Amino acid sequence: MTRRKYVFLVLYYMSILRVDNLTKTYPSAGQPLTVLHAVSFDLKAGDTFAIVGPSGSGKTTLLGLCAGLDRATSGSVWVNGIQLDHLSEDQRAAVRNEHVGFIFQNFQLLPTLTALENVLVPLELRGQRGATKTALELLDRVGLAARAGHYPAQLSGGEQQRVSLARAFANRPAVLFADEPTGNLDPDTSERVVNLLFDLNREAGTTLVLVTHDLELAAKTQRTLRLRGGKVVEEVARKISGK
Repeated sequence: MTRRKYVFLVLYYMSILRVDNLTKTYPSAGQPLTVLHAVSFDLKAGDTFAIVGPSGSGKTTLLGLCAGLDRATSGSVWVNGIQLDHLSEDQRAAVRNEHVGFIFQNFQLLPTLTALENVLVPLELRGQRGATKTALELLDRVGLAARAGHYPAQLSGGEQQRVSLARAFANRPAVLFADEPTGNLDPDTSERVVNLLFDLNREAGTTLVLVTHDLELAAKTQRTLRLRGGKVVEEVARKISGK
């Protein structure tokens, strides 16, 4: 077996995101309130996965735990082979910077930075050589090379989300978390952003985890996890063309 084939097989079978019996409980009026109950799943490189459910079902809580933005009450999370449970805040931040990308409903671009500068942020945090060239290439990939010098306030909502997409893929993350990525966009713009999101997922081999109320968007993924009251009530696997 050649080294290249060996590396491919290791990446193919290795869990990029593994969640094991994840539970989150908060104190509420002197009583424990469990908002997530023993959730488990396992994703490989390039998998696409949607988390759906009504408001208050635990979707965003689960996303935050998977990304290491919060710590579970019990259970474990592994990101690209790294167990997050016992890491410090700084260590989890380092894992996110190295292995994770984010896209949010409200874009979360830095208003005082241009589109180019926003995409440069994760590259410069990593001290990457040729950062400006890479950032410009990413903006060109999402159709915004000509808008590189514009500030977020000078961009439409769809353009801002495309900048956030370019920023999210800047460090070639092992896993990309997208929280309602089309929630603030009109249907035509949503379609363009979704197409870009899945195109970049395929090109980079990034594992994609979506939280969405949009069942049509969820249906584009290979697997959908449905939550209600913090519990898994259904998991659906589907064959996606080209996968």
